[in-house]
Amino acid sequence: MPKKVVLIVIDGLTPAMLESAVEREDVPALRFLVEHGEYGRAITTFPSLTPVCLSSLVTGAHPDVHGIPHLVWFHRGEQRLVEYGSSFSAIRAAGTTRAIRDAIFNMNQEHLSRNAVTLYESLEGAGLVTAAVNMVCYRGPARHAATVPGVARPAFGPSRFFYYNLFESDVTGAPLAIRTRARGSVDEYARVVGRWLVTRDGFDFLVFYLPDYDFASHSAGPGAAHAALAHADRAIVSLLEAAGGPDEFLERYAVLLCSDHGQTHVDRNVRLQEPFATNPDVLVTASNRAGMVYRLPGCTFDARELAAQLDEREAVETVLFLEEGEGVARREGEELRFAPAGGAWRTSGDKSLLGYPDGFTRAWAALNNPNAGELIVSAAPGFEFADLAGRHHAGGGSHGSLRRGDSEVPMLTIGLEAQPQTIVEVAPAVLEHFGVESPAYARSLTSAA
Repeated sequence: MPKKVVLIVIDGLTPAMLESAVEREDVPALRFLVEHGEYGRAITTFPSLTPVCLSSLVTGAHPDVHGIPHLVWFHRGEQRLVEYGSSFSAIRAAGTTRAIRDAIFNMNQEHLSRNAVTLYESLEGAGLVTAAVNMVCYRGPARHAATVPGVARPAFGPSRFFYYNLFESDVTGAPLAIRTRARGSVDEYARVVGRWLVTRDGFDFLVFYLPDYDFASHSAGPGAAHAALAHADRAIVSLLEAAGGPDEFLERYAVLLCSDHGQTHVDRNVRLQEPFATNPDVLVTASNRAGMVYRLPGCTFDARELAAQLDEREAVETVLFLEEGEGVARREGEELRFAPAGGAWRTSGDKSLLGYPDGFTRAWAALNNPNAGELIVSAAPGFEFADLAGRHHAGGGSHGSLRRGDSEVPMLTIGLEAQPQTIVEVAPAVLEHFGVESPAYARSLTSAA
């Protein structure tokens, strides 16, 4: 039997931060894992926002397959906004009850496409036991009742399922997760649950998700959240200790450690809604460093005309839209047309307009998500798009764009044959390790620069 697998995801961790941190003394677990593994830099999906990236991580698919388009988007079928949590203020602006329901339940049970297959579904279907701690994308076959009185709706996830105290498949003695995010309370909850799981060797595959680094990095900036990374490291130390020590941990488990997206410093914010403020038939959804523009019924402007209205906007770097079966990337009036052609890309125009890491593949997949807007907007360096409530991270870190800083993630493997080069290669690497066949879409993925 192959080794069991632990997938550790540190939300928002940049490669540069990890590479510099392991030279210090305050992250012993990360330093040990890097010293014993194969390390490289990989690329996430687009928009490089947590719900999109974690859905790609768990399904091995880009957004054109899994269907999650952004942190905030317009549900055409229900004619309403979906807000997963750009900020607490954005949740209130969208309607607290509805936003919480979308983030906790609907993203997994309704919005995540049935055309995508999660690791939990694939592995449990092969007779393995899967587990997840605080993972945003969790859809699986096991039914779980809520631990909080008054919550009647069940969740369907892996067999061993721990979701911020709301769903707990086992009693672990872990403290409340949502207490003081600035002090790392969510990672502390994960630390206690993870220790409990490893002590009992209670899984074949575990997703160990640590989100507090991203919270701190948004505030302090991507290069200044050292204390939060040290706190995440303590959670990983608990996993190693629960197995009897670092060497014993690696004797028992293969490891894959990565983040979901990068982060870059931002110092200015704008409202992407402003250019369309006088048009009631245009809806803009935006937060962090990506936005979308939707044509509502009655809109007399086509996608090209709407894109032209963003030409002179300093905060906008690249605007993407579909036209006549091709993708169009537009920047300051210049355009590049592109479409897949036999494993390569057919292009017309200046290729530098999509000269981002894996730019063609990621842009094409984002545009072909049925839930995406007619326009997808990638922000210029240093800029962030304010969310529904006008909140932003100016002065700190942000992500979401096609830019390398937002899109590059650390990728560390120990005991796996495959070394993923992109976030969508993580799920196939795990399935290959267990001898489980990947979904057809993952087997046919092509990446053309």
